[in-house]
Amino acid sequence: HHLFDGDGMLHSILLPPGGGSAPATVSSRYVRTYKYNLEREAGGPVLPRTFAAFHGIAGIARGAVTAARSISGQMNPVNGVGVANTSLFYFANRLFALWEADLPYAVHVSPETGDVSTIGRFDFDGSLFGPMTAHPKKDADTGEAFAFRYSPVPPYLTYFWFDRNGNKQQDVPIFSMETAAFVHDFAVTKRHAVFTDIQIVMNPTDILFGSGSAVSADKAKVSRVGILPRYANSDREIRWFDVPGFNPIHIINAWEDEDDAVVLVAPNCLSVEHAFECADMIHCLVEIVRIDLRTGSVSRRPVAAENLEFGAINQKYVGKKNRYVYIGMGNPHPKISGIVKLDLEASGSDAVVGKREFGEGCFGGEPFFVANDVDIGNPGIREGEQEEDDGFVLTYVHDEKRDQSKFLVMDAKSPELDIVAEVLLPRRVPYGFHGTFIREKDLE
Repeated sequence: HHLFDGDGMLHSILLPPGGGSAPATVSSRYVRTYKYNLEREAGGPVLPRTFAAFHGIAGIARGAVTAARSISGQMNPVNGVGVANTSLFYFANRLFALWEADLPYAVHVSPETGDVSTIGRFDFDGSLFGPMTAHPKKDADTGEAFAFRYSPVPPYLTYFWFDRNGNKQQDVPIFSMETAAFVHDFAVTKRHAVFTDIQIVMNPTDILFGSGSAVSADKAKVSRVGILPRYANSDREIRWFDVPGFNPIHIINAWEDEDDAVVLVAPNCLSVEHAFECADMIHCLVEIVRIDLRTGSVSRRPVAAENLEFGAINQKYVGKKNRYVYIGMGNPHPKISGIVKLDLEASGSDAVVGKREFGEGCFGGEPFFVANDVDIGNPGIREGEQEEDDGFVLTYVHDEKRDQSKFLVMDAKSPELDIVAEVLLPRRVPYGFHGTFIREKDLE
């Protein structure tokens, strides 16, 4: 078994208005993917697990069995093999559950009950022909969304975007991506899309003749960052910059400096060879990487010594210069033992300005920042007046000793990330990956 292979289950909590006098509503539902429905009907596994199944000769055998089932009509690969277990994305009045090797699944959260239901696989009116990243980016100013897919066969990387109404634009294959790499996340700025070509590579022949796995680390490879015009029609204008040893799995944000430079903020995964099989042995060091587009020079600096991953920012600052980051403390990864607040404008190599540790035996999920603005019912704040860190940090936490889960709401401005509200949950919320917050008006 592998953490990345589980069927996606969505855990939602509906927070009622009224200062806590009314109860919250919790819902936990599997995303009814084609794979989930097929295997539920069969009473057991039918499709091989992407990360756990394809190792060595046994992996080849599992692939052959899957092919035989397809030929015999027991399954139809046209319907996808996705598990919808990675992230959630609200865009064009729809909520999507995402997994990067399949189409998105549209899901619905009832504004009355908070219950979650699956609508189905979504191809944007037939315009999305293949998988989509689990980390698309939405520009809060334009309403546009930007995405990509990666592949073990050429083209190894393909970029595309959507207008604010969900109309997909043309695919832009990135032919200058020379090998198949694990490109889990990316960034957009106001003028560019930013990709990382890291040392985690994909080579299906390694199942038999190499490491025994199709995904491995190539320590001889020099990591690169690619910068493409945001509305490019081809990859002719992409520029690649060597950034040795830079291996981010997730990207926090990126923006343009005033002097024609791109700034990228991301946790650099040290000991990248352990990223998939021994996550507790990696250390993620948040770095600011600055690429001068005029001179081609690259500079970088760490902002904290802690082991930090799963970062969140005020979503209004996606693609724009932001100051604050809320990010999980790995102790060790993939468990998160607390939340750290970083100030990217702090001088030196210690940008930590806030911290909340969950306590012994308590671990949480990725934090999510929600701005304290008019959209969440604060009549005292007018549009454009609030500061970047004026808001709340949300997360789920599980106490392993007491076997008790709770939902936390923290004050994002306070140095200790003070808890302003918590909801004890009637059942465990397992450790997961990425979540989101949906406002009441969007649910309706």
